[in-house]
Amino acid sequence: MTIVEAILLAVVEGLTEFLPISSTGHMIIASAMLGIDQSTFTRIFTVNIQFGAILSVVVLYWRRFFQSIEFYYKLFVAFLPAAIIGFFLGDFIDSLLENVLVVAVALLLGGIILLFIDKVFIDNRDDTQHISYPRALVIGFFQCLALMPGVSRSAATIIGGMTQGLTRKAAAEFSFFLAVPTMFAASGYKLLKDYEYIQTADLQTLLIGNVVAFIVAMLAIRFFIGFLTRYGFRVFGYYRILLGLVLLIMLAMGIKLEI
Repeated sequence: MTIVEAILLAVVEGLTEFLPISSTGHMIIASAMLGIDQSTFTRIFTVNIQFGAILSVVVLYWRRFFQSIEFYYKLFVAFLPAAIIGFFLGDFIDSLLENVLVVAVALLLGGIILLFIDKVFIDNRDDTQHISYPRALVIGFFQCLALMPGVSRSAATIIGGMTQGLTRKAAAEFSFFLAVPTMFAASGYKLLKDYEYIQTADLQTLLIGNVVAFIVAMLAIRFFIGFLTRYGFRVFGYYRILLGLVLLIMLAMGIKLEI
């Protein structure tokens, strides 16, 4: 992986991590189209740069993120389902990360769902809606859906929050907070598991990738909250459907996109 490729992937990660369009899916697509060699380090990189993206949440929302011990307990409860399932199905999930077809189908189906979310959940509730432990757990189970590449962790958890009575804005912000322990655990586990594959020269690539993802994610979060509050999910739904259809057509035409 070259520095330019690392920067491009980091930009994709930063732009898509907190949007309901699947950051993992977009990095898989970008890697395939750029022809990036899927070495062990490349897989480490695509997971680890998520750490840079989640740091943007801590910086932008630091007053609310460092609020109380009880808040962290609720994040932990929401984090547990995906952590447990991800641990036991890790190898299966890794195998799906190499399949563009899986991503295309998930993008298409998820896009169709997003077209109707705004009608199903009328956004007229109080932003200060209390997040109880049971509600946090339900959101955590919704996050498990995002273990499938292309589903979107952001979309799954925001929709999960809305099923619990949260507004789009409140659900999106809790989704951002939940990303911190989830992505931190994923990044840390990947590093501990495969650290021997990281060469000294790779450290610079990881650092650059995390810095770029951090900066781009800060911009994306500011855009997303305002856009989601005002316009809802429909635009993202159309985008997912269009991208999913384009990928399926390309695969049907025999264009090689597999990693």
